[in-house]
Formats: sequence, structure tokens, C-alpha cells
Amino acid sequence: MIDLYTWTTPNGRKVSILLEELGVPYEVHSIDLSKDEQFAPEFIKISPNNKIPAIVDRETGVEMMETGAIMLYLSNKYGKFQCEGNEYWRMVEWLMWQMAGFGPMLGQVHHFVKYNKGQSEYSEKRYYEEALRLYSVLEKQLKDRDYIAGENKGTYSIADMSCWPWVSRFEWQEIDLNLYPNIKDWYIRISNRPAVQKGYSIPKFVNEIPKI
Repeated sequence: MIDLYTWTTPNGRKVSILLEELGVPYEVHSIDLSKDEQFAPEFIKISPNNKIPAIVDRETGVEMMETGAIMLYLSNKYGKFQCEGNEYWRMVEWLMWQMAGFGPMLGQVHHFVKYNKGQSEYSEKRYYEEALRLYSVLEKQLKDRDYIAGENKGTYSIADMSCWPWVSRFEWQEIDLNLYPNIKDWYIRISNRPAVQKGYSIPKFVNEIPKI
């Protein structure tokens, strides 16, 4: 049994989607960021950086924060949603790309473009232009492919699950996915997966998956 501590953010949805795809039992513990529950001492014991998501594996006793580490742990434990051979490292490469660049930069777009528009023209321009660059990188990677990593057309893996929740907020980012046809097709393909639809609404329903 996995205990999942999470909220309705792209990072939280990465792990709930993976758990739904794995089909393993897990218990959800809501960490309401609007109420500062991430600062509760009992949560900080599990996630010292006071960020969601975090997990506790009751079977092994492993306590873990950071989505990249969590996704690697779970996919290795259950032997699913990974790529084979050298493409395993391609999968890890794109997982790290999301963790180090795509997610953090889009998070800044959310902060400056959606929530604080007009407060800092420099910051809005800087992060929005970086978002466009990163979307172009992903668009190029998905050319003639169904998924980010894996042989031939690709294999659905944790690389896809880590990037997709951030793309699902394209409206917040003022990104027109019609300008990125490879990402658009990939986004729709993953949006249609039942486990993604269920994982998107963990720990609670907020909205339907945005459609293009």
C-alpha cells in the first residue's frame, strides 16, 4: 500500500496518474496548499522541503519527496512504464528535463502571467519566451513519435506522465497548442487514457481535463 500526500497541481497529478496507471492500491491524503497544510510538522517529517507530492511505501518503509524520484521508484518497484535498453536513459533524460526546466519555468509563467499579470513586464516576457522555447523543444522531440522516449514511435512511460500535467495547463500559460501539432496530438492521446482521467481528479475534482 502506498500513502500519497498530494494536491491538485501538475506535480501532484504526475504521481496520482502513475499510481492509477499501475493499478496498485494507494491511500490519498489531501495536503491543501491554500490552507498551508504543507507546513504541518507531520508532513514535513515526510517531505522536508514542504512540497507535494510525497509518498510512504508501507511495505518497504520508504518515505520520499520529489516527483522525479517518486516516479522512478514506483516504476522500478512495479516494473512498468519504463523504456528498454538505451532508451531507458532517454526516458530518464526527459524526466530530468521536465524536473529541471519545463515544470519550473511553466510554474513561473503561472505566477507572473496568470496570477500577477501587469506586475512585472520583464518577468512576464522572460518566462513566457522561455516557455515558448521549451514547448518548441518538446515539439521537436515528438516529431514522428507517439511518446517522448522509447524505440521507433516511442513507449508510454513516466517521461510522458511527468510532462503531460504541465501541458494540461496550456490555457494558464496562454499557449496555443494548435501551433504545436505534435504536442497537440500527444496531449490528446494521453488525455484519452482512463487512468489519466481518474488521476487528474485526485485528490478531488476541480475541473475537466482542458480540451483543445
